[in-house]
Amino acid sequence: MLKRIYAIFQARNREFLRDRGTLAWNLILPVALMFGLSFAFSNERDAYTVGVFQETTELNTSDHAFLKTSYINFVAYDDFEVAMRKVSRHRLDLLVEFGDTPRYWINPESPKGYFAEIALLHSYATNVAAIDKQQISGASVGYADWLLPGILGMNMMFSCLFGVGYVVVRYRKNGFLKRLRATPLTSFEFISAQIASRMVLILLITSFIYTGTHLLLDTRMEGNYFTLLLIAVVGAISLVSMGLVVSARVTSEELAGGLLNLINWPMMMLSGVWFSLEGAPDAVRTAASIFPLTHVLSSARAVMLDGATLADVAPSLLALSAMSVVFLAIGAKTFRWGQ
Repeated sequence: MLKRIYAIFQARNREFLRDRGTLAWNLILPVALMFGLSFAFSNERDAYTVGVFQETTELNTSDHAFLKTSYINFVAYDDFEVAMRKVSRHRLDLLVEFGDTPRYWINPESPKGYFAEIALLHSYATNVAAIDKQQISGASVGYADWLLPGILGMNMMFSCLFGVGYVVVRYRKNGFLKRLRATPLTSFEFISAQIASRMVLILLITSFIYTGTHLLLDTRMEGNYFTLLLIAVVGAISLVSMGLVVSARVTSEELAGGLLNLINWPMMMLSGVWFSLEGAPDAVRTAASIFPLTHVLSSARAVMLDGATLADVAPSLLALSAMSVVFLAIGAKTFRWGQ
């Protein structure tokens, strides 16, 4: 049995490595996204953007105390209509004009504008209510730190689902599975070889991408590397198993692609690849918990950013293991060789 599994495992690995286009895509896309988004959001510490209407486009921070406020990006405008349009469209949180009669413009529907207004009015205040101030130190978590698990998880998701689900359907459509059925190979052995092959490939690719981006961007890693590797292994098994459910009986590549996209996009949007779900409604977070990628990303970020231990992420690992068992059982039960 092990020889048959190894033969299919080896054949699938060679097929993937010979497909230079797919291999390059799996390596280049996540790296390009990481560096591109990290550069685009490198100024993320400026949480607010305030326009300053004046005759010139050069700002002098000594003109007013408000211009020295931290975490606000001040932009000078000499065209009033352009600046007002940006305020109305929430691209500017506030527009202020200093002079003999200082005034400001704000969109009442802008949440960030509300807090920018408070900062502006505070700069004019002469008395501040007494309050006990306490400070805590700690390095900030940059966008690249938070984004890296999401990019790696997204790449893993696409590779696992399409790398198994779409390929198995292609095998079935061109008659390759029928030829395999004439051999002593069982469906369990075939599925096991596909899972093992995809796991090894995706873990190697993910490790390579993580190492490169971690060294070049100096991303945070507070936890244990073994725990992070275990999360990747269990998550990859769960995602591959989900792909096998789709490919178990489907005979059309078009249908398989549609079904996989029907799974991929909601999972990518709701699992926290691009943005956090901490402030989302309970119904959204409950719906997100049914996706394997949600548990992969939440546990990976807990390890990388907060130093979570194996015990801390054990509930997510158990959830992923349970999903894998269910998906594998469904896939093995419904699997068919021919069309």
